[in-house]
Amino acid sequence: MASVLGKKLGSSMLNAQLVSNTTKHNMSNWSNKKKVVVGAATAIGGGLAATAAALQYSVAASDMMLHPPALPWEHNNWFTTLDAASVRRGFQVYQQVCAACHSLEFIAFRHLVGVSHTEEEAKALAAECQVMDGPDDMGEMFERSGKLSDYMPKPYKNEQDARAKNEGAYPPDLSNIVFAREGYEDYIFSLLCGYFDAPAGVELGDSQHFNVYFPGQAIGMGQMLYNEVMEYDDGTPATQTQLAKDVTTFLRWTADPHLDTKQLYAFRVVILSAIFIPMLWYQKRRYFTMVKSRKMAYKPSK
Repeated sequence: MASVLGKKLGSSMLNAQLVSNTTKHNMSNWSNKKKVVVGAATAIGGGLAATAAALQYSVAASDMMLHPPALPWEHNNWFTTLDAASVRRGFQVYQQVCAACHSLEFIAFRHLVGVSHTEEEAKALAAECQVMDGPDDMGEMFERSGKLSDYMPKPYKNEQDARAKNEGAYPPDLSNIVFAREGYEDYIFSLLCGYFDAPAGVELGDSQHFNVYFPGQAIGMGQMLYNEVMEYDDGTPATQTQLAKDVTTFLRWTADPHLDTKQLYAFRVVILSAIFIPMLWYQKRRYFTMVKSRKMAYKPSK
């Protein structure tokens, strides 16, 4: 009796497994109508996504705005870092030209160490600044020489002071200016080199200047970079394009001071992946060969 019951139970389980295997859903079992509907929906969705991607810039930009050209910035390539010499020259441009109006709120002197300056050079730069500190033992605020931990000094006390001294215009902070503008480095470089005489029919205010890359072409900041407007410490010719390139590279670093570190980590990940992924694949093949080649059969007892 037990053997008969076991045979019936085993056969019923095998039949149920066969039925469940034959009723699995796959695309080969779909009807032609269902295949047509799914295919059409996929094609329409892909077409809409491609159209939206192609029209992204034309929809976001006005008809009168000139887009900056795409420039070959080396630090945007894989496994390439920022040019430390260019960052150093860019800081010199910022210090001598831009710092009179624009701040670097999130950059301290200590951030320059190991990137563009040595520790002694950064300390000397900080010591040239007078920083308001306190209160002292008498409860009074006082000025002291800057230290590495101090942030870059601001040119104005507050926004109202900045607007009052710039005829209503507010010079933005440059810490993240590269990422805050569409076009990134291309836009900053093109803006600095995009000053021209206003064409006929274009009216500008008394404190406005014509720049082909600025939205609306009327910008409150005048042209600040000219050929030989300053001299580089390393003797590099200070042409307008060289000045714009260096200060743009410096502002790219201020927007992402950890770019070089991330590039280094990415390089290490690629190297380790090239070593360990083939080893893991081989180990997987070696182990699962026995599992996949194993044959399991049901043999009912007599």
